[in-house]
Amino acid sequence: MPIPDHDVERALVVAAHPDDADFGAAGTVATWTDAGIAVTYLLCTYGDQGGFDDTPREQVPGIREAEERAAAAHVGVQDVRFLQGYSDGSLEPTQALQRDICAVVRQVRPQRVLMQSPERWWDRIGASHPDHLAAGEATIRALYPAARNPFAFPELLAEHHLEPWTVEEAWLMADERADHHVDITATFARKLAALTAHASQTAHLGDGLEERLRSWGASVAGSAGWTPGRLGEAFRVVATG
Repeated sequence: MPIPDHDVERALVVAAHPDDADFGAAGTVATWTDAGIAVTYLLCTYGDQGGFDDTPREQVPGIREAEERAAAAHVGVQDVRFLQGYSDGSLEPTQALQRDICAVVRQVRPQRVLMQSPERWWDRIGASHPDHLAAGEATIRALYPAARNPFAFPELLAEHHLEPWTVEEAWLMADERADHHVDITATFARKLAALTAHASQTAHLGDGLEERLRSWGASVAGSAGWTPGRLGEAFRVVATG
């Protein structure tokens, strides 16, 4: 069972691209911030390969950063960070990426980390973008054992005074072995608002965006055995403490 929300002070969300966390977990994040949890978003790339129009590519990173900050605000997240030097479409779980995630873990010192699954979901291949898998793999390596080990990336401690930190649990998005469901019926409107803020990625869907999100949420609620009309998000929760 997950740690009760009232026992969590800080949570870190790590994702490959702007909008990943909003599609997968915005409704849940809203329930966390409503419960008083301080949530930080960490994006590994600026999503520079995203979009559906002829916007000049050099403008896309700035657009997507602004969209993510606006989206995060809808669900109560003010601390939004972007890693530097990683490109959309070529993310790999390198030592450098692990170190950068580890550094943020030690800065934020979260009890809970929400991340992308490092395992490919063959029946939902769209959920397993290679960048998602890479971000998930780098994150879990950062959580265990690097973040807690003072001898891993020793410069983080020696030069930056980032003390080791043990994260108690990880929540995996888009994992076919999801074992925990969160009721987002009351926060669905904020999830929709967050994704609407990602106009470069969702404007072309029109009303279809809400229909798609409601369909996904209803499917999760159905798999959880809830009464019709409720909406949910699903995660695999892993103890990492």
